Amino acid sequence: MLEKICFTLISFAIFIILFFKMIRKNDTNYVGVLVLDAIGIAISFIEIKIGMDANSFFKGLRYLFSIIIPVLILLIELNGINFSEVISVIMAKILMAFGDDKAAKSILIKLVTNYPESYAGHKLLAQIYEKEGGMRKAIDEYVKLVDIRRNDYQSYFKIADLLNDLGQKNEAIEILENLMKNKPDSYEGSILLGELLCEQARFKEAERVYQEALKYRPADFDLYYNLGIVYTMLSEFQMAKEMYSQAADINHKAYGAHYNLGQIALIQGDLELAERYFEHSLYGELEAKAYYQLAKIYCLKDERDRAIHFLNKAIEIEPELLEMANQEKAFADIREHITVSVKMENEPENDEEEIEEEQNHVLSLEKQARLYLESTNGLVRDISENTIKLKTEKKVNEIIENNLKKKETQEDMEKEENQKELGSG
Repeated sequence: MLEKICFTLISFAIFIILFFKMIRKNDTNYVGVLVLDAIGIAISFIEIKIGMDANSFFKGLRYLFSIIIPVLILLIELNGINFSEVISVIMAKILMAFGDDKAAKSILIKLVTNYPESYAGHKLLAQIYEKEGGMRKAIDEYVKLVDIRRNDYQSYFKIADLLNDLGQKNEAIEILENLMKNKPDSYEGSILLGELLCEQARFKEAERVYQEALKYRPADFDLYYNLGIVYTMLSEFQMAKEMYSQAADINHKAYGAHYNLGQIALIQGDLELAERYFEHSLYGELEAKAYYQLAKIYCLKDERDRAIHFLNKAIEIEPELLEMANQEKAFADIREHITVSVKMENEPENDEEEIEEEQNHVLSLEKQARLYLESTNGLVRDISENTIKLKTEKKVNEIIENNLKKKETQEDMEKEENQKELGSG
């Protein structure tokens, strides 16, 4: 009997403590614990009332409900852990796992309203808003996370990333620059900041960002490849070559890097090296363009049969290359040997929105660099052809002038001889 009385007094004291916690915090998450405590007290009261002992099962239940669980909760909170926050977060995660984001959001909003400093609550809420497309609300939640934890650099990055998605590039750059000052080894921050700077043609600044990032990740493919793009856009082709080579060494399947190296080799006039690079890039997504460039090289090397074969192969894979081939001076002598039949079909009406989106979309940095190399190659060839033409014209003019001078000299000599003959006569 004494054990039951002590149990009832202790459990009732715990009940009072939890009840006032609920009232003070205005938090209904404690109701469940209070109900369990009340069940344990009720079992003990019934035992006292009817004057009999419950079996081991019911005795275990009343201790579990009225003593063990409530005491554990009180101990958790004494260690600075918010029980209500833990319960709300667990419930929200379960609901999110079952796809009920709406109910999870309701629980989390209630949580952060009662506990504005709940880091876990704001973080989950930010993820739900982001998933729903509510970028502004997601940003607000990530800002609160940063306010709670000043060293939450991942949330700094998420704010910048979402601002970028909203088109607020300058604001994103400003946040990323602050992030890199405080955490210079942030890889995600370095990549995004470099890309945003490149989009604004601030290539020198992007170069510094990527070079700084290499100190922390000296064997990273993306950093070397992005630096190759930066140096390409700066027309520093030798440096671009070194960066693409480093990227290709790290990833032998970097077909884009090999293709760009082939373009640089063409710019530098090394046809043999360019041929090797383009042959390597035949196995990737640039297969058609690689065939096209190889055809051009074989034209320059006067290997007509191979040039014709590779050009037809390129157009067969990518029919759009036919228009380029018709404008390419290098293919003037073999254009009539293009045997691939290309039918230009109209796009289906239901693809109009997709086409418009593609037309309005800014070219990726990788594609910009590739087009820049291709246009530079064309310019170099035009300059070379013009230079040869000018030199030829100059040589011809020199020959003509020399012939005229010789003719004039000969005529003068003939006049002098005639005058001498007349004088002697």
